[in-house]
Amino acid sequence: MARYVLIVDDAPNIVLSLEFLMKKEGYDVLSVSNGEEAMAAVKERVPDLVLLDVMMPRKDGYEVCQELRAGKAWKDIKIIMLTAKGRDVEREKGLALGADDYITKPFATRELVEKVKALLD
Repeated sequence: MARYVLIVDDAPNIVLSLEFLMKKEGYDVLSVSNGEEAMAAVKERVPDLVLLDVMMPRKDGYEVCQELRAGKAWKDIKIIMLTAKGRDVEREKGLALGADDYITKPFATRELVEKVKALLD
């Protein structure tokens, strides 16, 4: 069965790019545009990995990451945070909240694919 990747980002151009990359690698993909939709999607079907934007409306990526790490059923979900905020303090916050990795936008597509593969293998 294909691994399932949930993409959470409010920028349509980034979502299209991420969907293309993940589907090309053979992953099942679902995309949502904010943190509330992300939590609803996770409750419906637990993903193997979440590509999680930090800055979104309603519920930001930090809140989603924290909520995922608080749920016992979700402890094995891999989380890669994606953000335009590249300062060390943001990266440290994301990792402290439980993210498995933190990638700054704009990102190299090959690097992202390699990180996803490494976390899912």
